[in-house]
Amino acid sequence: MRIGIVTRHDIHRGVELAEEIADFLIKKNIEVFLDRQIVSELRRFHDLSCEIDEMDVDIIITIGGDGTILRTQSLINSRKIPIFGINMGTVGFLTEIAPEETFHALKEVLDGKYFIEERTRLEVWHNRKLAPALNEVVLMTRMPAKMLHLEIKVDEEQVEELRADGLIIATPSGSTAYAMSAGGPIVDPRVDAFIIVPICPFKLGSRPTVVSGSSVIKVRLLREGKKAKAVIDGQYEEEINYMEEVIFSKSKNNAYFVRLTKDFYKKVREKLIKGGIDLE
Repeated sequence: MRIGIVTRHDIHRGVELAEEIADFLIKKNIEVFLDRQIVSELRRFHDLSCEIDEMDVDIIITIGGDGTILRTQSLINSRKIPIFGINMGTVGFLTEIAPEETFHALKEVLDGKYFIEERTRLEVWHNRKLAPALNEVVLMTRMPAKMLHLEIKVDEEQVEELRADGLIIATPSGSTAYAMSAGGPIVDPRVDAFIIVPICPFKLGSRPTVVSGSSVIKVRLLREGKKAKAVIDGQYEEEINYMEEVIFSKSKNNAYFVRLTKDFYKKVREKLIKGGIDLE
């Protein structure tokens, strides 16, 4: 087995844990690769240093929050490398393992006691194919305190002409992220669907909408003289001009995660009670 390790290098405990994991795996005769940023922090493992997008591995371990997973997934892109997330962030819906459970969980993985979960991603077009989204694409105004005027179509049928602070197009994975904070529903990741969630709409009748995962969603910017930006998983930005369309559909390339348990609803309950705040 070949395993890559990625962590938020600005969290000291995360870097320490990455070092401990590397030592643990090497003793188990596992071939290990570490993100170059970790190696520069540790000043060891120089022969194991590797860029994330060049990792040719069976599993990538991420240490951090959902943002670390989103960044890693964006870099491995279409390659079917499952991610094993250790949560050093706040809420962490995509991460599964608490730091104190790390080595027990790794033993389970090395013993083959895990399964691979697939998650849908969004394909995004604006004049060209953009980076795919695992969580969501957020359309927002480039100017604070200004509203967007948008036309939304699903399979060429107009759903709404909307004035709002912005719009979220989310996957089921993203339903527990920004879309949930904006009033959208929580969607089981096994559901083949996408969610359209207005952000602070001017018209109170504008509500979140769940559409088929096979749909093609088109959003057009209607207000002349105003520009918008599309933010993909908080990682990439694209400027949108008057009368331009952003097109969304299901990506042919899913994301993959190493899971030890099937506990989506339990995880949601626990995360929502805690709300991202350490209560201990």
